[in-house]
Amino acid sequence: MNLFRILGDVSHLLAMILLLVKIWRSKSCRGISGKSQALFALVFTTRYLDLFTNFISLYNTVMKVIFLLCSYVTVYMIYWKFWKSFDSENDTFRLEFLLVPVTGLSFLENYSFTPLEMRKLTCREEVTCPRRNQSSDSMLRFSLFPLVQILWTFSIYLESVAILPQLFMISRTGEAETITTHYLFFLGLYRALYLANWIWRYHTENFYDQIAVVSGVVQTIFYCDFFYLYVTKVLKGKKLSLPMPV
Repeated sequence: MNLFRILGDVSHLLAMILLLVKIWRSKSCRGISGKSQALFALVFTTRYLDLFTNFISLYNTVMKVIFLLCSYVTVYMIYWKFWKSFDSENDTFRLEFLLVPVTGLSFLENYSFTPLEMRKLTCREEVTCPRRNQSSDSMLRFSLFPLVQILWTFSIYLESVAILPQLFMISRTGEAETITTHYLFFLGLYRALYLANWIWRYHTENFYDQIAVVSGVVQTIFYCDFFYLYVTKVLKGKKLSLPMPV
């Protein structure tokens, strides 16, 4: 693990904590897109299905639990605890415009198989399929592996566009609270640091994850306009407004 990865995780965690503190202190979720937060909760849920089955490190496990808890608590506070302050009139982004193409792309492009390879997977029993006398648990793990891979890929693709409802909401209201812009800044910084992490790993470990890198680049592009406005307006004490994101 390198410094870029650690700083990226810290930035991501700080963004989530800032959002939770903002909602809790103000007793209001006005200006926060519940749809974006629901998408992020879905991202973590589908990405961390291996939480109790695949131990990588204590750090990895703790961060997974924290991200899951933070995302669930945020959704709870928006849709239940402080639902009266939720601005549903401006949180109107059509989620099907994101979920449908992301789901389709997850099946078409992932690290487990493509639809054209399904027949090969079912026919190569000698090489890839569990033996008939293996336990049912082994059979279950094998049969679920492609599904887990697809859901992991789904989470990567979905994360790259999950912020769009929030940006769309800001464009409709015309401005964002300062604390909300800080949240968005650290969220974008996390993704930029992860790009640096992948570049570092490519040069030091010869590691390259095409799906994660391409999705990360797309996600960072969505933040570019925001970064410019954050530096030129928010840091100078002015209110931030965004053009239509889509």
